[in-house]
Amino acid sequence: MPERMETESRKLLGRLRDAMAGDVAGQARLDRITHLIADSMGSEVCSIYLFRDEETLELCATEGLKKEAVHQTRMRLGEGLVGQVARRGRVVNTPDAPSAKGFRYMPETGEEIYSSFLGVPIQRLGEKLGVLVVQSKDARTFTADEIYALEVVAMVLAEMTELGAFVGEGAALKARHQQSVLIRGTTGQEGAAEGHVWLHEPRVVVANPIADDPHKELARLKEAVEELRVGVDKMLQISANGDKEQLQVLEAYRMFANSKGWMRRMEEDISRGLSAEAAVEKEQSVARARMEQVQDSYLRERLSDLDDLSNRLLRILTGQGSETGAEMPPDPILIARNIGPGELLEYGRKLRGIVLEEGSVGSHAAIVARALAIPLVVHAGRITTEALNNDQIMVDGDQGIVHLRPDDTVVTAFRDKIAMQAQALERYASIRDKHAQTLCGSVVSLHMNAGLMADLPSLENSGAEGVGLFRTELQFLIRNQMPKRTELAALYSRVLDAAKGKRVVFRTLDIGSDKVLPYMKPNDEPNPALGWRAIRVGLDKPGVMRMQLQALIRAANGRPLTVMFPFIAQFEEYRAAHAEVDKAIQREKRLGHVLPETLEVGAMLETPSLGFAPQKFFEEVGFLSIGGNDLKQFFFAADRENERVRRRYDTLNVSFLTFIERIVERCIATGTPLSFCGEDAGRPIEALCLAAIGIRTLSMRPASIGPVKSLLRRSNLEEVRKIISDARHRGEQSVRPAVMEYLRGQG
Repeated sequence: MPERMETESRKLLGRLRDAMAGDVAGQARLDRITHLIADSMGSEVCSIYLFRDEETLELCATEGLKKEAVHQTRMRLGEGLVGQVARRGRVVNTPDAPSAKGFRYMPETGEEIYSSFLGVPIQRLGEKLGVLVVQSKDARTFTADEIYALEVVAMVLAEMTELGAFVGEGAALKARHQQSVLIRGTTGQEGAAEGHVWLHEPRVVVANPIADDPHKELARLKEAVEELRVGVDKMLQISANGDKEQLQVLEAYRMFANSKGWMRRMEEDISRGLSAEAAVEKEQSVARARMEQVQDSYLRERLSDLDDLSNRLLRILTGQGSETGAEMPPDPILIARNIGPGELLEYGRKLRGIVLEEGSVGSHAAIVARALAIPLVVHAGRITTEALNNDQIMVDGDQGIVHLRPDDTVVTAFRDKIAMQAQALERYASIRDKHAQTLCGSVVSLHMNAGLMADLPSLENSGAEGVGLFRTELQFLIRNQMPKRTELAALYSRVLDAAKGKRVVFRTLDIGSDKVLPYMKPNDEPNPALGWRAIRVGLDKPGVMRMQLQALIRAANGRPLTVMFPFIAQFEEYRAAHAEVDKAIQREKRLGHVLPETLEVGAMLETPSLGFAPQKFFEEVGFLSIGGNDLKQFFFAADRENERVRRRYDTLNVSFLTFIERIVERCIATGTPLSFCGEDAGRPIEALCLAAIGIRTLSMRPASIGPVKSLLRRSNLEEVRKIISDARHRGEQSVRPAVMEYLRGQG
């Protein structure tokens, strides 16, 4: 890159720094900046557009366009060339703007006399802040050097915007991180919580984006990168014999840390006048923008690795480690891009709520959050860039909504909701020890789901009659190596002790799909939910299943034992799995170990195929539990991780209820105990309908037992069954409207 361009760039940044110095209003700073940029680049026009809301850009300052257009000219995201730059996060460079695709003429600006157009995004770590534009009358394409220089300036503007340098009147110049923000995500775990933000990864603040001495900054960068490389090499040595997935990530770290291209780009940024920190963050922002647009999962993972590595390098340069000295608030709501189950368990029940920018409904974090009964919202876009430590925050896990820095009206309404929930809990506590007996005399047995020892106190507190599902995979997921048989036996024994004689259904290891063990070689499958998972893994690699069965038998130590196999799709899979139980019993008997007092062996019905299994299967299986979450997604061919389709199909769809009813009839004919387990079991309306079609055992999260029991005790199943039958005969798609109308009539 020519030395002259580097010098001109440094001069421009130096002038920008001078323009931003002193006690000057935000609008005045912007006006100075547009003048300086236009002058330095030899262009007639320089304009800065900033977002006034998520979808609208506003002209906030200009040199060359009509001044009366400032704060009057607005455009939607994607509208015109400026809107396209903002939407795509990419440069638009054209010698003939009026003829360019998507151009929109803004008569109030007087821009019709300018032909050439160069627009670059103003963005910080993937967050879109605005657009920087230069225009000229001459029809020319701006050079690569000019584009690069403008990108460097845009990066500085982004940092200055973050630091509040352009605060002024109007929505587009409002102070950042002070306004109320509503973020819509996805429900990961129901519940409502109020508290204050605690950032899992504290923000790194670049307070000095412009540097005077490029040689000094280059030396700082090289020293920090060398420290980073040494640190990565040490982590690789420590993890040499550990989890393969972690090793892959560290290898990617080492690859990027030694990347000449990455280093060269940062050196070029510094030569243009940026500080070492700003150069790192500029390249990090580019990677974040690319990550948003890349569909390939492998490339996204590698860009995410580069993002994490950039954070490490920034912390070395700024000295802002993960331990900032900030004190966790007494009512912390955890904010993170993503988090592993082990890290989440370290926080434990001290958290009031969790909000993740990424994550998924079926992620390990979501499983742990449900086990801890902590409200969770996933897919909460922008939350990590918008939230600051100790910001007031309200999490509505029921609706998947987050209120950050809420105004008084939202706070009042939200607290009313929490108060109503508290009153409802008091009502539920009054019926805790009563049976879920309906008005027609039917009794429905309500059990709870669990997966951690921390869940077991809820067995008594919730009024659950037993544990209808104990997820054994959590103990495998939160470790970096396979647990030992003695460790599992001790854990399962403590679970049975805590249950105090109540029935506990242990589901054998359900891994694969969205639950990949850290120390298990990942299988790249096009559709993991339909791939090598659960019982398929257990039967193909029986060593782990045999070890787990032995641990369960030893944990029982003469007490009743109930074992359930997940994801059984055909009769032969159940027979093969049951044969492993028989072998384990015979082995323990030969070793002289105490055998369970009684042994129940059942299967989870999660695939439609098992509903059509031979009569012999229903006669042989000890019990069946319908796994509603998976069964529903396979029945409707609708991925429950896909937000476009997961809410498209109703559990109370007539076709789905009819299918479940056929399973009920087959189980009644063979005397096979049947239960329903899953999110829908804990939703009162769904639970009522499931009970009405004949299911007499439901298993759900502990907090759902009270609401479900309350509705069942006020309902007549015979009347609800007739409503379902009538809706079916009328050809209605879902029975929900008819059932809701019936309940409203009941008061």
